[in-house]
Amino acid sequence: MSEIKVDNLTGKTSAGDITVTSEGGAATQSLQQGLAKYWVNYSQLTVTAVHDSLNHSSFTDNGTGNATVGFTNSFSNTDYSGSGMSVQEANVCWGHYSAYYLTGSNRILTQDNNANGLDEDRIGVHIMGDLA
Repeated sequence: MSEIKVDNLTGKTSAGDITVTSEGGAATQSLQQGLAKYWVNYSQLTVTAVHDSLNHSSFTDNGTGNATVGFTNSFSNTDYSGSGMSVQEANVCWGHYSAYYLTGSNRILTQDNNANGLDEDRIGVHIMGDLA
């Protein structure tokens, strides 16, 4: 088995253009496009706490089941995509697109099946997109 140890990868055509071949060898994918640019694992249940994160700058508890997460490095636009999960029963939702889906932060809502705010112990959020 071969092993490559490097501190930086730079594309040959352009600095951020690194292509990875699929497992079967038939397809390629841009390495940068396949990386999560932001993620956070936090709690709002009894104590508001960020357990671990990447590219995370701030956390604001806006009330029951309502939080704003800030990004250390902003996204280049608001066309990014994200997903969320919780360990209990909450549905994890994004805040209203035009008001809270911003390049530097996003509003995260955790709700029960009747759309009532619900605090949870472990909430995970992952975002993919282009950084500024």
